[in-house]
Amino acid sequence: MHQGEFVSLLEPYVTGLSQAQLAQVSAYLDLLLKWNARTNLTAVRGAESIVKRHFGESFFAARQLFPAPEAALRAIDVGSGAGFPGLPLKIYAPALRLVLIESQNKKATFLKEVVRALDLREVEVSGGRAEDFPGRAELVTLRAVEHFPSVLAVAARLVAPAGRLALLIAEAQILPARALLPQFSWSGPVNVPGSSRLVLLVGRNTSV
Repeated sequence: MHQGEFVSLLEPYVTGLSQAQLAQVSAYLDLLLKWNARTNLTAVRGAESIVKRHFGESFFAARQLFPAPEAALRAIDVGSGAGFPGLPLKIYAPALRLVLIESQNKKATFLKEVVRALDLREVEVSGGRAEDFPGRAELVTLRAVEHFPSVLAVAARLVAPAGRLALLIAEAQILPARALLPQFSWSGPVNVPGSSRLVLLVGRNTSV
């Protein structure tokens, strides 16, 4: 897939990516397709679908979260899987100091290979459970996962005071998220392009 195709597929989600960023997306996609052929990293198949569903949604979140992409925040991506949204956030905002938490060994190994191949600096892959991770961050991201209430509570504990929790979730999960985390001040959900049900919900930790 050439860069013009990436630009066209990503246009509803993000614009203005540099040639270097598009080259990183291309290399990342190639690795994902190769690994996914022998181990189940994502149920989404086909290059175009992966670009729209995974890269597009992640870059859309990045555009909302980082109006100033040069911001050197610390971020934690909980349950990174194949690296979404965490790695596209790093591609979009290179100054981000990122931790990818992924407990499944094969997925964690894949993440380390992507970080190495793309020469991404200040990215740590944590192969343990999020419950056991000792640090906190100014931004914590979580994409739709199984056992949402329990994972949401774990993610919330990783958010530093005044930090943000960014959720890529279904509309049906908005009310439960707000109810489970009353210590967060929530902004209105933002609909993700190309999806009738997926939203970006961002809350700020108001606890001391």
